Amino acid sequence: MLLCDIGNFSAKFYDNGKAYSMDFEKLNNLAFDKKVYFINVNKNFYPNSRKFINIESYFNFDTNYIGLGVDRIAGCYTIKDGVVVDAGSAITIDIMKDGMHLGGYIVPGISKLLKNYEDISPILKTYFNSQINLDKMPQKTSDAINYGIISPIILSIQNISKDKNLYFTGGDGSFFAKFFTNSIYDKNLIFRGMLKAIKEKELL
Repeated sequence: MLLCDIGNFSAKFYDNGKAYSMDFEKLNNLAFDKKVYFINVNKNFYPNSRKFINIESYFNFDTNYIGLGVDRIAGCYTIKDGVVVDAGSAITIDIMKDGMHLGGYIVPGISKLLKNYEDISPILKTYFNSQINLDKMPQKTSDAINYGIISPIILSIQNISKDKNLYFTGGDGSFFAKFFTNSIYDKNLIFRGMLKAIKEKELL
């Protein structure tokens, strides 16, 4: 079974345990020989192949949140209790309790925040330092920027997670997961949610 998660900048695929990405131009120029079950948060793009089947309506998700993205629903769909953090171009943090979504919030992702500093002044242009030491006060501008980006995100997650388990996914998910002892990193968390929804529809 071929799954596809269409995001803001690319489409991610999951094919029998193998995950890979594809840009939109290539996506609409390929002929697929089997059905592709997909979710889509990109309102400016829609696959033009009849092989694509939108499964957004397949999710039976308990929440009062208005306008919750289907990618966030899929990410939370296999989690009964805990905090789900999807750290991509935006970072979404959602709380699950007894199978119900209690709410969540969104902050810009690391790459976007780095770009914001560059927009303030070219002098503030720097790279992402995954080895930043948050236990020491920065002594140079590049470390100060990375510290200023990463530390508030970690503190906000700590504030709401407390004794809850944390489930990380997304491109920067493995980076953030290492700051928490009660964390699990699952790069395929959204696809697992999609598979669960499809299974509930008895299509597997």
